[in-house]
Amino acid sequence: MNKNTPLFATYSCNTKLLDEVFDSKGSIREVYKTIFDLYKEHSIVDFETLNDYAKTSFFNQGITFQVYGNNETKEKIFPFDLFPRIIDHKEWEHIEQGVLQRSKALNLFLEDLYHDQNIIKEGIVPKSLIESSANYLKEMKGFNPPGGIYNHISGTDLIKHADGNYYVLEDNIRCPSGVSYVICNRTALKRALFGVFDKYKIHTVNDYSQNLLEILETVKPKGVDKPNCVVLTPGVFNSAYYEHSYLAKGMGVELVEGRDLFVEDNFVYMKTINGPKKVDVIYRRIDDAFIDPEVFNPDSVLGVPGLFKAYKAGNVCLANAPGTGVADDKAIYTYMPAIIKYYLNEEPILKNVHTYHCSRKEDLDYVLNNVHNLVIKPVDEAGGYGIHIGNKLSKKEIEEVKAIILKTPRKYIAQPIMSLSVHSTYIEAEKSFEPRHVDLRTFTLLGKDKSYVLKSGLTRVALKRGNLVVNSSQGGGSKDTWVLKK
Repeated sequence: MNKNTPLFATYSCNTKLLDEVFDSKGSIREVYKTIFDLYKEHSIVDFETLNDYAKTSFFNQGITFQVYGNNETKEKIFPFDLFPRIIDHKEWEHIEQGVLQRSKALNLFLEDLYHDQNIIKEGIVPKSLIESSANYLKEMKGFNPPGGIYNHISGTDLIKHADGNYYVLEDNIRCPSGVSYVICNRTALKRALFGVFDKYKIHTVNDYSQNLLEILETVKPKGVDKPNCVVLTPGVFNSAYYEHSYLAKGMGVELVEGRDLFVEDNFVYMKTINGPKKVDVIYRRIDDAFIDPEVFNPDSVLGVPGLFKAYKAGNVCLANAPGTGVADDKAIYTYMPAIIKYYLNEEPILKNVHTYHCSRKEDLDYVLNNVHNLVIKPVDEAGGYGIHIGNKLSKKEIEEVKAIILKTPRKYIAQPIMSLSVHSTYIEAEKSFEPRHVDLRTFTLLGKDKSYVLKSGLTRVALKRGNLVVNSSQGGGSKDTWVLKK
């Protein structure tokens, strides 16, 4: 390829897929025309230089993630594509209303599960499904978290289907990650191509940390005037450690590990050079099992002995609340339309992907007979691990997947193979732009009488041709996501 070849000269549209940048006739969509004209002024060589600059920026900022393999752990620079995704204000209003609706419904669902369980008594959600969930904590029964909030931070994963509609793939309300990459993507793009921002009116992403702090302060324990908030991290070897440190810095609060905290008389204190300092709100990025060795995993060295007792005494707030994972179990996802209707008396704003849960006999029978047309997912995994895409499997592999499902049907769901939209993405190996599948993780914050949705999101890109799994742990990258102002 000639070094002066225009960036999009070899771009090929697939008419069977929804391309967000080009229409079915191969013409650039209206919202992208301005930025397309700016980008096409660059040659391949120019763009390679800019791309290398962006990677250097990420490296210098320490924007990395870790991939866990069978024999080793690798730390990698987060792959970033310089061509942004643009969402107009009308489309975004629909998304924002939908994710906020789901977050509110999930919070009410959690409150009910740990108290009266009316939704179970009325036969809408099976009791067996809740009690068999590894993330249902009996220790939370009857407890009222500060401010009445369980899922302070929610990450909702969406796809745009070939029919033009957005569908929710899953809800993440344990320790959803990725928001720091949203903010850093914006910074990297501004540094590499600052001029493009003069042509569009885009919502900022730099207000997230401040809104997160304000949300956390609304759920302070009773009797506390100005709460002391901290971010609790498992440590530097965690795959999302960069994000933990980034958010702590952005909020202006301390980043702590379990060894930095202790409990005395059911109050939590942080060790400082000036003596103990009481802690009121903990944004914890540690899984339930590891937060307190006295109550959960006794071998945990990541948590704080006595922390859960202090929490139950109402002297500290944990965000997100322990036990929220029962509601983002992928088996519960099947019931989300009914959950929204039950608690809010509203129809879901965002659609669910039709889901088969293998614990139900009729669903199991269908899945076993149609693995080749389905995506099989474990209900309790994250990062794209354990997913099997039926049309990519050999006959032998299909039989192996069937055997795995039959061994523990409760652990698996199945969904049709959805046609994710594609977006123009620069592929380094090909030195050209090509269509690649994308999804979108949005971030919603809930506090006492306050809520916030980040007007952007983490657009994740499956960098391998034809791949539908976008997670960074599976070789995916990301884009800056622009939400346009009115």
